[in-house]
Amino acid sequence: MRKIFNFIMVLSLMLWSATVVPAAEHGGASVEKKEHGGTAPKEHGGTNAPSADAIRTAMKDYVMNKSMATGTFDVVDPETGKTRKLELIRVHERVGKTGNYYYSCADFKDTESGQMLDLDLDVEDKGGKLSVADVRIHKLEGKERYTYDANDNRIPVNAEGSHVEGSHMEGQEQGKEHGGK
Repeated sequence: MRKIFNFIMVLSLMLWSATVVPAAEHGGASVEKKEHGGTAPKEHGGTNAPSADAIRTAMKDYVMNKSMATGTFDVVDPETGKTRKLELIRVHERVGKTGNYYYSCADFKDTESGQMLDLDLDVEDKGGKLSVADVRIHKLEGKERYTYDANDNRIPVNAEGSHVEGSHMEGQEQGKEHGGK
């Protein structure tokens, strides 16, 4: 009888813990997609917001297009000054929005060193056209280079800026995230 009771308790705990939302890396609002048809949620101006799938697709397309010339996604590492040649592993499921930018993380593997990197990609929506506005190395081998506060402001662990030339973060005050909120 005790074994049955313990089994029920463990099962109940597992089911309960599956319903608890895990803590997010970023504090911004999550962009949810609808499961059954309809239109995307409305933004403040009454226009349709892009779906999370569309945002992730824009990120993947950006990486693919930037990889065409060399076969790798080349990103300058501000800590070493060297160009890292990366291969996309996956774009994370969670897509958030702060200010005018949507964002998500993506896992990459450095094809030369074998190191794993987590990059943050910011996407902007200009009249329904999604484009990547900024790319930053968030983690190297699981070690954060910066973190986020509850309002999704970036808090550098070491001073760094954007890793993509001509991005929206160049020349902006450090400590701001996703559109300089």
